[in-house]
Amino acid sequence: MQLFRLGHPEFLYLFVSIPVLIVLFVVYARWRKQKLKLYAEKSLFMQMVPDFSPKKAGVKFTLFLVGYAFVIAALTDPQIGSKLEEVKREGVEIMLCIDLSNSMNAEDLTPSRVERAKRGISQLIDKIKSDRIGIIVFAGESFVQLPITTDYSAAKLFLNTITTDLISTQGTAIGSAISLAMESFDEKSPAAKSIIVITDGENHEDNAIEMAEEAHAKNITVHTIGMGTVKGAPIPLYRNGQLSGYRKDNQGNSVVTKLNEEMLQQIAEAGHGTYYRASNADSGLEYILKEISKMPKVEFGSKMFTDYESRYQYFIGFALLLLLFDLFLLNRKNRVISGINLFKENAK
Repeated sequence: MQLFRLGHPEFLYLFVSIPVLIVLFVVYARWRKQKLKLYAEKSLFMQMVPDFSPKKAGVKFTLFLVGYAFVIAALTDPQIGSKLEEVKREGVEIMLCIDLSNSMNAEDLTPSRVERAKRGISQLIDKIKSDRIGIIVFAGESFVQLPITTDYSAAKLFLNTITTDLISTQGTAIGSAISLAMESFDEKSPAAKSIIVITDGENHEDNAIEMAEEAHAKNITVHTIGMGTVKGAPIPLYRNGQLSGYRKDNQGNSVVTKLNEEMLQQIAEAGHGTYYRASNADSGLEYILKEISKMPKVEFGSKMFTDYESRYQYFIGFALLLLLFDLFLLNRKNRVISGINLFKENAK
């Protein structure tokens, strides 16, 4: 159930221009200040132009910037759900468990293991029609990134926020992720349930096989997808978007991370699922989805907004008010206000 949505979310990228405008304004203000010093000192300049208000320029720019932000918000076409209906669907429930340990930054898959996984999940979301999905992220510990839902737009939105910096505790606690996935399913739902673990399997440190067996005992299938190569690759370190080196061990040697394929095969076997090794051409999720599609479908209802009303008018209106105020606000002082002195002493 999605109460709020954006008709054109691609315009959100325009917000990146706001800090650029701020930097340009600051640079221009400093340049203008230096130029004015060439003609006269500040005290002399204020005597020459007594009505000039240097603070007004900042106020006018702030008004313009806020108005500009509201224009961008209007372009995204904010929409509010106006009609709520129960929609019947037939499908299964899928929990995606994504490994976010540092080793997932390795680039033996293009552009990296974690980014290849995200692209594969995005393509999977595009293909499913009525299944319910959820997302769990894990490294040394596990967290629910997206509760199980049929809101595919929200799933993609949450997917875009996933990076290896999301979890500070390092490790590969696959068993913890499977356990959390089992708890995250709707116990009352009769739909068939599957867990897909997407990981390189390195530094495996808990009872993943036992958790997969427990999942199977609860009629939950566990599939695994191996990200990376058996040969392995070093773990890159980036600073400000630029490659600064590779992760090293205590002896100063580059750490090479390798796909633990045998472990992932054992987990899939214990969970009566399928193991697939991802490649640059195929993330493996489409193959797993074919396996999941063989499971019996169950009809379930979910409340969804079927009609939406645009609310961009409010943003446009507020933006126009700010921009008009900015247009009529002069750079000079208001003589009436500046002439008032509330603390002036009475002449004796």
